[in-house]
Order: sequence, then C-alpha cells, then structure tokens
Amino acid sequence: MNTPQLPAGQHLPVSESRQLAEFIAGLRYDDIPPDAIVAAKKLFIDWLGSALAGKDARAVAILESFATTMGPPSGPSEILVSRKTTSPFFAALVNAASSHMVEQDDVHNSSVFHPGTVIFPPVLAAAQAEGSSGSEMLVAAIAGYEAGIRVGEFLGRSHYQVFHTTGTAGTIAATAAVSRLYRLDPQRTLDALGSAGTQAAGLWEFLRDAADSKQLHTAKAAADGLLSAWIARQGFTGARRILEGPQGMAAGMSSDADPARLVDRLGSRWAIVETSYKWHASCRHTHPAADALDALMRRENLSQADIAEVTARVHQGAIDVLGPVVNPQTIHQAKFSMGTVLALIAVHGKAGLMEFERHALTDPQVAAFRGKVSMVLDAEVNAAYPRQWIGKVEVRTADGRSLSARVDVPKGDPGNSLTRAELEDKALFLAQFRDGASADEMRRAIARIWHLEDEVRPGVMFPGAT
Repeated sequence: MNTPQLPAGQHLPVSESRQLAEFIAGLRYDDIPPDAIVAAKKLFIDWLGSALAGKDARAVAILESFATTMGPPSGPSEILVSRKTTSPFFAALVNAASSHMVEQDDVHNSSVFHPGTVIFPPVLAAAQAEGSSGSEMLVAAIAGYEAGIRVGEFLGRSHYQVFHTTGTAGTIAATAAVSRLYRLDPQRTLDALGSAGTQAAGLWEFLRDAADSKQLHTAKAAADGLLSAWIARQGFTGARRILEGPQGMAAGMSSDADPARLVDRLGSRWAIVETSYKWHASCRHTHPAADALDALMRRENLSQADIAEVTARVHQGAIDVLGPVVNPQTIHQAKFSMGTVLALIAVHGKAGLMEFERHALTDPQVAAFRGKVSMVLDAEVNAAYPRQWIGKVEVRTADGRSLSARVDVPKGDPGNSLTRAELEDKALFLAQFRDGASADEMRRAIARIWHLEDEVRPGVMFPGAT
C-alpha cells in the first residue's frame, strides 16, 4: 500500500480517536475545575452505596464465585460486598456487577449511559494495586467520564436500540480511566482504546427473558477496561481508529454516529457535571413519568382507587427498552416495567428499593394498577430526548375526568439534583440495604471521599478486608 503523499507543510488530520487519547493522557488535576472535582466525589459516594446494595444478589454471588475459583485467593484489591481481596481484574468485575444490581447508579442523559458503575470499579481496584493517590483516582475517574460520555453521544440513538451503551461505551470509559491512572502516554492510551473497542459488547435482548446479562455487561466493561489498559502498558497494540474507522465500533453498531461528538469541547465542557442521580430504584426511562404521576396525584389529591387509566407519553428509547417487559417475573425485571413503577408510585407513594422488594411482584393492588398503564410515543418528548428527558402523563379518573401533568427536569437531573444531605442519606440507605456496610462504616467512607485529594494512598475502603 502506498502512503499518501501530501504537499510540503501539510499533514493528515489527527483522528478523533487520537485526539481523545491525547486528552486522556494529558489530563492533570490542575486542569479540572472545582465543580468537576466535587462532582467526581459525589458520584463516587453515590456509586459506593450502589455497589454495597448489590450484596447477596444471586447474579453477583455467581460472579464472585467465578472470581474466587479463577482468581487468586487474595490480592491488593477489595471486593466490597464480601470484604475479600483479590486481583484488580476480579475486584473490578465483581464490584461493577454489584453496583448495577439495584438500579440506583448514576446516568448521563444525552449519552444514555451509566458511567459510575463501569468507571469507579476499575479505578478503585487499580489504585489499590498501584498505590495511587486520591487525586490520581479523581483525575482517572473524570477522564473516564469525559471519554465514555462522548463515546455514548457519538454512537447515537440508533446504537441504543440494540446495544446497551453501558456495556459498549462503558468499556471505553473504563479503559480511559485506568489508562490515565497508569499514566499511559497518548500512543499507548490509543492502543488501550483499540483493545477496548474490539471487546465492547452488550445487547438488550436479555430484558425479554429476565436474564442476568445487565450485570455481566458492567462486570465485563469494567474488567475489560482494566485488561485493555494493562496490556497496552506492556506494549500490546490496538486499532488506532477503533471508534470511527471503516470497520470500527460505529460501522458495526450505529447508523447515525457523529465523530465530532468524540471531541466535543474537550477541556472546556465537563460532561461529568451533567450526570444525573437516580431517585427511583428503577430503569431511568421510567423516572420522568413516575415524577409526573406523583406530581399529578399530589396536585389533584388522588388515590390509586381514583385512577382508571394512565398513559405515559414517552420517547422511543423508553418504548424500545421497557416495551418488551409486559409481565415481569423478577424484581429486577420489574424495574423495567413502566406499569409496575407507576403502580408503586400510585399505591405506595414511592418506587424505592423496599417498595420493589415488598410489593412489585406480590401486591395484588400493584398488579391491578399495572394493567391500567400504557405507553405512547410523544413527538415533543421524543424530539427532546436524549438531551432532555421530559415526563408526561395523562390520567382518566374513575369519575370520568381527564387530567395531565408534565415534568421537564426529573428529580436527580442537573437543575433538580440531590442535595448533599439527600445524596448522603441515599448512600447510607443503600449501604445498609443488605448489610453491605454499617452506618458508621459508611459515614467514615463518605468523609474520606469528600477529602479524597488529601489521601496519599487511599487503600481499602473498609479496613479489615481479607
């Protein structure tokens, strides 16, 4: 193959993948604005609670059994739900699975991506093995958020119809984070991204069967991100245009990819501060309608018995993800049922972890209300998505009235975010949900994270891990 000859003084344009790798490798703590540093700490606290809440879940226990059988008997990195230690690879794998179990982990709207569940597990595991400082952990996590969110946006809406972005873009995000923690130069970072992209996977088909694949998606994304960065550090090469190349991720996974999104305002737009927190313990696509129904019932002083029919007006992504779940068979599958989520709001006033555990599958009132709920595509809501997730509901009452409500900024989004007290209370509740950590242990962990940049070598989150 002949190399293209350019006129003197001209050069081939730098690819978007290369620009992204250069940004990751060059990111420094002093480059990052204070609000992005604070956001990273808040998201770390939020993620830690979610990771602990996955304790004793069957899918997580199976993956930990795999780690125990296939991995070392001990190591430098902490499995949070069991307090055991292992290699960074297996710690990242188990912690990522557990943090995606209860559907309370963070989400970024325009990328339709859950960053924390795939970024913090490999960052924590690798930092514990490397003896990295707290400030290095923060920079690595932010690099992961900035890269992963842009990859999710780049892949576009068509990607999300079939692929779980947290599994695909998440593998890139995890790789970016660990590459920065390992201090890889731009070329080795690019190699790491190439290895990540060729492994990236995650398909929505599992929802139809109430299968466990969602936890496998995050487990593999986190662990493969660590793998990709580690082998790149040793000189393993990867495709240099794995994202936008003619046989790269977008070519196989998207029909509307926009390479410009990969480098959108790198260094000036801090996407981490755009990330939302989950208020309800369910799929994010249910949240806008849940907020709207809650607001309508409070405004009109309605009980669930007053409601004859609810129509949730939604975007196409909600129909794609929630539509297959008609009759949920497991608690986790119920979190992807619009009817179940709105029923919990209507009957019990909340769609939290305890409401799902106690009522989602067994309460006859919830089952009856589920049958009153339908979804329809709304042009305005669909046009705004994924930049904005608008909630609209229409209610027909038992006495024949037609009522409606809308929410433009769901609870947890920037502009309607959690207060510090709400964030900490949520994390404390999640930690104690399955006795993942005591209240005192979690308060100490939260205090450490708020001052993470001061820690020279953070080590394990919960002293006593073996």
